[in-house]
Amino acid sequence: MAHSASLSESRKRAYRTFGLYAVLVATASIFALPLLFMVMSSLKSDTAIFADLQSLRAFLPVGDISFENYRAVFENTNIEQFFVNSVIITVVTVALGIIVNSMAAFALSRLDWKGKDLVLTSVIVLISVPVEAIVVPLLMLVSRLPWLGLDAGQIVIETSWLDSQHVQIIPFVAHAFSIYLFYQFFIDIPKDFDEAAYVDGATPFQVYRHIIMPMSGPVIATVAILQFLAMWNQYLWPIIAVQGEAARPVMPGIQQFFGRNVEWGQIMAYATLVTLPILAIFIAFQRHFVRSAAGSGVKG
Repeated sequence: MAHSASLSESRKRAYRTFGLYAVLVATASIFALPLLFMVMSSLKSDTAIFADLQSLRAFLPVGDISFENYRAVFENTNIEQFFVNSVIITVVTVALGIIVNSMAAFALSRLDWKGKDLVLTSVIVLISVPVEAIVVPLLMLVSRLPWLGLDAGQIVIETSWLDSQHVQIIPFVAHAFSIYLFYQFFIDIPKDFDEAAYVDGATPFQVYRHIIMPMSGPVIATVAILQFLAMWNQYLWPIIAVQGEAARPVMPGIQQFFGRNVEWGQIMAYATLVTLPILAIFIAFQRHFVRSAAGSGVKG
């Protein structure tokens, strides 16, 4: 009887494990199959794409496969410039954002000063404010702000930030949700480290630089991924604030390309090129991201 009960329990565990993996595979397929379809379609002609829609061939590299669509994308659009702009905008914003947001969170979580609770409450409230709610006043502000620029090698004072890279960077460096993520992570670090450093004569900045930040790898990776995704996928603000191609990033570029082109294979090729950097960044930092999300980084 004991052996039978043990065998029955073993089977139940096996069924539960099988069911869990089945659910995980099904969930992963929901997210992976559209990406696979996009990549496979980028290698096919429009005729082949629509012919394969009714079968699994839509997800397989079968038929007349070529990189012609990718060649056409580089010939018919200024995607190289769009990519350079997006990389500069995203990397600079993420780098500055990690510094600015972590320093703000350090002040809120590790230092004692008057009005700290009010500032923290304001940060939490700002998380719920969508960017669409501030686009118009922000546009009115940046259209009047001066900036030092170059004209024929001479330094000139520009009267507006519009049609530039910095108008897509500076307004988004400080990020309320990133501050909150850093704050949630920092408050879980024992303050004994701070006190020991202060006894040895350290300044608050030295505590931040040499103690807190070296221990914050997971939350730094989380903030980097989230801000990278947000900046790389920026669409509404660049459409409003940038009219020329010189400072245009990739996401508004795909809309321009779509307006000029009805070849779905080429559209899929453009979308694949835009998506690959996002996948690469997530795969590179996913271990830290999951560790932070499962730990103290996103606790309420």
